[in-house]
This record gives sequence, structure tokens and C-alpha cells, in this order.
Amino acid sequence: MPPIVLLVALALGWTAGTALQLRQAELAPDAAVTALAAAGLVLGAPVLLVRRWRERRSGALALLVAGALLGHAATAARAALRLADALPAALEGQDLVLTGVVAELPRPGLTGTRFVFEVEGATLRGQAVRAPARVSLAWFRGPDADTLLLGPAEGLRAGQRWRLPVRLRQPHGHFNPHGFDLELWLFERGLHASGYVRARADAPAVKLAENAGHAVERARQAVRESIERRLVDPADAADAARRAAAGVLAALAVGDQAAIVVCAN
Repeated sequence: MPPIVLLVALALGWTAGTALQLRQAELAPDAAVTALAAAGLVLGAPVLLVRRWRERRSGALALLVAGALLGHAATAARAALRLADALPAALEGQDLVLTGVVAELPRPGLTGTRFVFEVEGATLRGQAVRAPARVSLAWFRGPDADTLLLGPAEGLRAGQRWRLPVRLRQPHGHFNPHGFDLELWLFERGLHASGYVRARADAPAVKLAENAGHAVERARQAVRESIERRLVDPADAADAARRAAAGVLAALAVGDQAAIVVCAN
């Protein structure tokens, strides 16, 4: 058999196995995933290593099946690795303190700022706990100084390191057929919890460093802010056209699609 036929058979099998796993409602047990991977290796390795087996037509079929088994197992293992980073149910709704870095462009809005936070450490009542590596946070602005939701005193920037009092929950979204799947969207971005900052007088948010990483995201934010300064007059809140134009330019320049909605509002 020509080598290209064997490679195509392996690739087609891997694709089919991946597609089959993605249609599963839940992950198979670890033992089953390990068995599938072992079976794929046992079936496919001789075809690749022994010449007389490569020359048979049955070799292509064996690689097709082996690729399906390995693709299924690899996809399941990767999904299990991601799910292992999920927020423990016991921490939902608890007052946690997270230390970490703003990992992406913050998205300012009328009621506050949303951003991705890369967690370096988490505590609950002073005791270290395990939290997801990346979470989606909202930092709202309350109506007065006594609110539990004090907005940031300064503009939030990518790359800043903060210590934040927060409340988190596991990803949830409306389950509407053919609608936007929020839980899937968060999963694809590696965000295994969402929540909000609860900065109070007795538990303030503390900025620990200005530039703690994510140089590319900092540069993107600098470009976005430069565009806004040149096009948007802060004193003219009614100038919707300029705000919309600034959002479009920011989206084109740095790929910040959220800027379109923010500036259009």
C-alpha cells in the first residue's frame, strides 16, 4: 500500500473517533479511555513498524480503526484534563480572595468592566483552596460608596496583578435549542468559573503590580485606548456615531470585537 493511503486512513479514523467522542453526553471512565488508547496502539503500531503488514490492504483498514480509537481516547483525555480544572461545588457562592493577573483586554460597559483573570492563588477565610486557572469576572459599579460592588477606582488594564475578593460559580447558561451556548463558549476558552468582584471597605481590592505579564494584551489595549482618545470626546456622551466608529476601528486594528458593542452603546 502506498504510504499516503495509510496516512489518509489514519487521519480519517482519527477524525471519526474525535467526532464520535464530541457527541458523547458524558466522558467515559478513565479505565475505558486507557483501554481504547491501548487497543489503538496495539492495532496500529504493527502496521507502521512491519513492512509486510504495511503492504496489505488490511493494513489501511487496521490504521483506520486504530486512528478512530486513538482519536476518541485523546479527545476524551483532553476533555477530562480541562474538566479537572472546574470550580469545586463547595466553593460556589463563597467569599474567596483571588490573586492573579488580568489576562485579556478588559471590556468596559455602562455598569462595570468584564475581564478574564488568570488565577495564581486562592484563599477562603485565610486558607488556601484550589480555584480554576482562568475565570471570567465582572467588576460592577454600585450606586453609592457603601455598596458591596465598588467599581475599580482606576481603569483596569491587561497585565495588572490584583488581589480581589470575589464570588464564583460554575459555568451556567440558558439551554435553548440553536441558541448561544454560554457554557460551551466558556469551556472553549478555558474559563471554568464566572463571578464578580466584591470590593468593600473591609475587604478592598488591591493592585499588586502594573505590568506582570501579557505584553501582547497590554499593547492591544494601548492601541484601543489611543483610538478612543482620538475619536471619542468624553464630554459628549451623546456622540454615538464617533463611539461606534471607534469600536469598529478597534475591532479592525486589534481584533477587539467587543469594542463594537461597547462603543456603540
